[in-house]
Amino acid sequence: MNLFQLPNTLSKEELFETILKNQNLTVERIISTGQKSPTNFYYDQPQDELVFVLQGEAILTFEYNKSKKLIAGDFLLLPAHQKHRVEYTSSNPPCIWLAIHGDLT
Repeated sequence: MNLFQLPNTLSKEELFETILKNQNLTVERIISTGQKSPTNFYYDQPQDELVFVLQGEAILTFEYNKSKKLIAGDFLLLPAHQKHRVEYTSSNPPCIWLAIHGDLT
């Protein structure tokens, strides 16, 4: 598998591909093409998440409206239960994420 290879056709939905999964860790590739979180929705995940932006751009907003722009090469650790939402993902080029979920801290 090549992390940068895109499927022949991209849908209107984000693409989630599991690379590795066991009882302690999940590694996935996510391809976003302009998707964002629904209005007033925040993720509140039970595990830590380490995200890497491999291609494209994204903006995450945290509770209390603090935002972080991520560009290709950036990474961010989201501790468990840190409320966040996706405000923006690029579509040209698509935003390719590598996300690692687990007990990382």
